[in-house]
Amino acid sequence: MRAQIEVIPCKICGDKSSGIHYGVITCEGCKGFFRRSQQNNAMYSCSRQRNCQIDRTNRNRCQHCRLQKCLALGMSRDAVKFGRMSKKQRDSLYAEVQRHQQLSRECLVGLGGGLAPRDREETGEDITHSRPYSSGGSSSTLSDLDDIATLPDGLLFDLPLTPEEAGEYCSLEMLGGGGGSGSAGSGSSSNQSSPEPSAVDLAEVKHEYSLLTHSFLGSLPDNCSLHDIERITQNVVKSHLETCQYSTEELKKLTWNLYTPEETRSFQLKSAEWMWQQCALHITNAIQYVVEFAKRISGFMDLCQNDQIILLKAGCLEILLIRMCRAYNSSNNTMFFDGKFASPQLFKALGCDDLVNAVFELAKSLSRLQLSEEEMALFSAAVLLAPDRPWLTESQQVQKLQEKVYVALQHSLHMNRATTEKLDKGEQNNHMGTKHQTSLIQDKETEENTVSSRRTVQWRR
Repeated sequence: MRAQIEVIPCKICGDKSSGIHYGVITCEGCKGFFRRSQQNNAMYSCSRQRNCQIDRTNRNRCQHCRLQKCLALGMSRDAVKFGRMSKKQRDSLYAEVQRHQQLSRECLVGLGGGLAPRDREETGEDITHSRPYSSGGSSSTLSDLDDIATLPDGLLFDLPLTPEEAGEYCSLEMLGGGGGSGSAGSGSSSNQSSPEPSAVDLAEVKHEYSLLTHSFLGSLPDNCSLHDIERITQNVVKSHLETCQYSTEELKKLTWNLYTPEETRSFQLKSAEWMWQQCALHITNAIQYVVEFAKRISGFMDLCQNDQIILLKAGCLEILLIRMCRAYNSSNNTMFFDGKFASPQLFKALGCDDLVNAVFELAKSLSRLQLSEEEMALFSAAVLLAPDRPWLTESQQVQKLQEKVYVALQHSLHMNRATTEKLDKGEQNNHMGTKHQTSLIQDKETEENTVSSRRTVQWRR
């Protein structure tokens, strides 16, 4: 019956369901969201009109409206049932399954049966035809790498919910000990479990920025035309804009919506555990958007499952830090948090002032670059597609993708006539523009030679 139930989309967001959870047919993402909200007794707020649309793309944009929809449709801990359904419930459910199967068949007939694996999956038909990823003999699949919430707990990220757990953050093994290790041709490393990554280093983003123009020192990718660059740019920018939690316009409207001193003190009086949980929930939601961003980048889903997971796990938080500068107000050193802009003092209860200050300093540093949405999108994609991540099985394929993004980023900077200013600022962030430095030196030498020639002519006169 469960396989049949999965034909019915999630009642909350419309994504592919995985069964009846807390009394309602939902996907794994909405099930996990509801479970966390009940475990933490979370109190969410809506920064809009409390009528946000909840669908697969926007479900993480407003926790308040998502929870209200869960409750309105009947999700409840009390609704968890064991044993057999009543005949009435079973007949009603079977009728709904039949209705969705009929709709799916009509769609397939109307399209001539030419649906791609992903489309078959979304219509509930032939779920087993979703593209399997090479895993060195393993038959495990991860259908189009759904967002983190749909993965079993602990597979990709397990954010710290207490100060004690924070010290062990990012120490989980990769996807169950490297189950998706790539093709057999990847060498002995493909059979080894992935090492435990070190704790997140805020300086890593600056290091990534230092590599932005590295590939330009060599030859450009073969057969990379201007049309290709524009196509890559359009794809990455569209993916970025569609997966940002808040648009630039929305953030601008909320710029001066600040936490009052009384509200700040209220947060400061909270327990460290409570504050860690709130931050973890916000980061988890933001990470899901980054996963969706990655999935939409052309070529990313063509990588093997192992490499997709490695790239996301290694680069996800770095991309979050890049995106963070969108939600940073440099005029008063505040960051958007739970509907309002907050100062570093609001996070006092976390008990890690150094970390909080480092995050704000990094946001300030990145905001000085004044990256456009296009530049930020391409920069984020370049950070994600880093071919030097440990334990990649198809690093050359990743490098090809990154090189194209690099070219698109350089083209974007030149088109905006900001190469000198922005790459020079990136140089302050750990020597970003090696080639650009060379260009500046050459330009300066040319200018000095010109000035010298003019002086010589004037002296002779």
